[in-house]
Amino acid sequence: MERKPTWVCTLVTQLCLCLALYVALNLGQPQKSIYQKSDDFYFISVAGGFRPFKQQTHLLKLMERVAKSYQARFVVNTSELGENDPLKQNATMIFRYLKVPWYTTRASKGQEFGCFQEKIKLPHSETLDIIGVDTGSLQETMLAGLSSGSANNQINWLTRTLERTNSNWCIVVGFHPLVVCEENKEQMKAKRIYNSLHRIFMKFGVNLYLSKQGCTGYSRQDSVTYIENPDLIKFANGRETVDDGFLLHRVSSLEIATYFVTLYGEVVHRTVIRQRGKEVM
Repeated sequence: MERKPTWVCTLVTQLCLCLALYVALNLGQPQKSIYQKSDDFYFISVAGGFRPFKQQTHLLKLMERVAKSYQARFVVNTSELGENDPLKQNATMIFRYLKVPWYTTRASKGQEFGCFQEKIKLPHSETLDIIGVDTGSLQETMLAGLSSGSANNQINWLTRTLERTNSNWCIVVGFHPLVVCEENKEQMKAKRIYNSLHRIFMKFGVNLYLSKQGCTGYSRQDSVTYIENPDLIKFANGRETVDDGFLLHRVSSLEIATYFVTLYGEVVHRTVIRQRGKEVM
């Protein structure tokens, strides 16, 4: 009997994954029998900020259903406001029964300094490092061509933290996207700054950088993957469009799979990052 091509099997598998997640979103029940494994680890990332009350409530309730269905262990909130972010503050009411912790970035100005590191235990004695970087101080001082104690402290802290990291997976989170699309004067300055951060990520084996929505949504440079959380407002062909939602991340020993979930419960399979630099779309 003639065997089906490998790409056909791969396509069918991806469609089944997306269908299973869509059913779980709409029924509020996990579909473990289809593809969820006992050693899979899930977490959610979302872009913070101000939203209309009705839209914010709908987003948080959808996140709660997904977190409950897939037993998400935590939420990463990419925000410039830190603990004062309105999405995070309102989430304490909706998420209070799930007891899912929220880790929130910040983009402070001046001499403030806000970073965090969390080491998460995975199955099979593996670990995941989540490292939050305060990109605000870097953005302001370095774009202006000035040296500041806050920016230097930020770089030194990040370098020391990554030097001590020995986890199986390492994810850095910041508010500002690090992928530059335009080549104007200001963007060229930004590109030099981000190249310096990229070299640090490369040196210490960072797998993934998460940020707010920028100009690409997804990019891969060398062995580092850059993924941007969908934002409330997205510019397309000079127009503002609504592109709100969140990302569901599945972590296993060999890969991190990321799914974009829209406000309508539509699921898009974004990317799969594999260990040892392998990746599939």
